[in-house]
Amino acid sequence: MTALDHPARHAEDPERPPTRVPFPVVDEVSRHCLQEEEPETVHIEVHLPGTPDPDRLRAAFHEALRRHPRILMREARGPWYRRRYEWELTPAPDTEPVTFPPPEPDALKRARERALSSAPPLAASPPIRLEVVAAEPPPAAGSAPEAAESGRAEDRGSVLFLTINHTALDGPACLRVLATAAELYGGKDNSPAAPPSRTPDTNTQEQPPPPPDTPSGWSPPARVAKGSPEPSPSSQLRSSRGDPIPGNSMLVAELPVPRRPKGSPFTVNDQLMVATALMIAHWNREHGAAPRPFRITMPVDDRPRDATMPIGNGTRLVEVPFAAAELSAHDWTPESIRDLLRRTSDRTRALKALSRPQLGHGAALLTAPVLPVTFRAALTRGLRRAAAPWTSTTLLSNIGRVPYALDFGDAGRAHAVWFSAPARLPRGLTVTTASTAGRLHLALRWSKTLLSHGDGAHLRDLFEHYLHATEHTEEGR
Repeated sequence: MTALDHPARHAEDPERPPTRVPFPVVDEVSRHCLQEEEPETVHIEVHLPGTPDPDRLRAAFHEALRRHPRILMREARGPWYRRRYEWELTPAPDTEPVTFPPPEPDALKRARERALSSAPPLAASPPIRLEVVAAEPPPAAGSAPEAAESGRAEDRGSVLFLTINHTALDGPACLRVLATAAELYGGKDNSPAAPPSRTPDTNTQEQPPPPPDTPSGWSPPARVAKGSPEPSPSSQLRSSRGDPIPGNSMLVAELPVPRRPKGSPFTVNDQLMVATALMIAHWNREHGAAPRPFRITMPVDDRPRDATMPIGNGTRLVEVPFAAAELSAHDWTPESIRDLLRRTSDRTRALKALSRPQLGHGAALLTAPVLPVTFRAALTRGLRRAAAPWTSTTLLSNIGRVPYALDFGDAGRAHAVWFSAPARLPRGLTVTTASTAGRLHLALRWSKTLLSHGDGAHLRDLFEHYLHATEHTEEGR
């Protein structure tokens, strides 16, 4: 979302109509293409060693919303012939955004399922919700009934689940709001840490041209090969046909942050990009897919991380290409992986340096308020279906090192943070990573019509294998 240049101001006079803001390009395109069966949600889960006090957390979160007023919005009503969707800014939430669900078996699993299957409505402000779920106890050899009998169960921690309607907001913006809430709750500074820097390359210009070996973007890219999706247990009709249920599923994993060889021009993000490409190439070979070029969508976020961060959908999307021949090897040596990392680094550096609209110039033209939104919606959906063969192979969203301490005082500091991005077909698979407390937190999210949980576990193992392989690429000196 292209954020406002000034903060939203709410009138004190209750009779004054609320401020309205036209949907930016990203929001409008997303709004046109909503599907009830596959909600466009972003999920964030923050693991804490303790449990925050409900009243204090609600007060801190409400105050954080007021300090970032651009998040307090709902979709304004309007006639079918209106030429723009509009956000209506509100002085306070329409509904309580913070809930503490009662303890239940498999609480984390159920909370993740809700985050993927139920989007906060756009018609109510704010289009996010925060659930505080008790962390599940670690497996133990024996049981400890004494604590339960005494009524003094040990606080094993909690998980904050943020579910975001992606039509309105993205993950980094909502994490900024949560960091403000943490600072208000715990009373400790949550100023963002400085981002890590790439080793400078003396041969690189400030605005580098595309590398000469960049593959063409005109060929339809490879798709993630279909695995063995599980049939729906909830619909007799679908189950009788063996069709999988729609929607997304997810697997999270904690891995070591990959070691970057000393003096390397590539970044950890480049290592993640290569591991993602090799993971899918390996998977596709196993499933008999013909070699095709890859394109991996990579969000780039240039916003500041401090309290002035614009709230909304603020990332721009670039596509990192790979030629089919680049990923066709069966045995990857340290030298071949190092060469692939070099080429990937050149491409990502050039793409990040380019100045372009968030979704390209075509999207800005498509959302020009010339026709009513209903007509533009039909046109956008039709063009999206027509362009499906050219949609990128997958999306890799690397949040990087979480820049905030997320210290909630008596509830402790976050020791794990996971994100996940929507995985609607034709991509059907997204990879999201973040690092906290020296660990890499990986989320694989996929369409249930494409993959099963067993497929996801295999992809995770492939990702871990190839990510580890990128560490052993030291050059001889």
